[in-house]
Amino acid sequence: MDTLSVDARHGHRRWWALAGFAAAVVVAAGIGGLGVSGTAQEYGGLARPSWAPPSSVFGPVWTVLYAMIALAGWLVWRRVGFGPALYVWTAQLVLNALWTPIFFGAGRYGLAFLDIVVLWALVGATVALFWRVSRPAALLLVPYWAWVTFAAALNLAVWRMN
Repeated sequence: MDTLSVDARHGHRRWWALAGFAAAVVVAAGIGGLGVSGTAQEYGGLARPSWAPPSSVFGPVWTVLYAMIALAGWLVWRRVGFGPALYVWTAQLVLNALWTPIFFGAGRYGLAFLDIVVLWALVGATVALFWRVSRPAALLLVPYWAWVTFAAALNLAVWRMN
């Protein structure tokens, strides 16, 4: 077997892995939306702080963040495979997926706040673990961590106001 065909197979495997990471974040986003309809209307009906963004901001922001989350996971996988850093990445993605059904589906703002606080800690742990493996991957998660920080503050404010 020549080197070119081996390299080509490994190249295809890398791209399929990237597709897998993209699929994981799409599934997380999809789970977040399962059984939850009318979130924009519900959000609009909540008492919110003056600094709360309009509902139209969330979709574009999350689209970019999910792409960055997938790319970061893939970069780490390429360097070290599936290990502790990606287990924590997976755990934060699960909590991310659970937040919307808890907040909007169940209307449990306090429980959603607990979810997002643990999510925030797991995103921070993921950034730290990724930093040891791939600094670009860790840096890709910093905007996500910042957004989760903002979202946690918003969740707390909504919980207190409603």
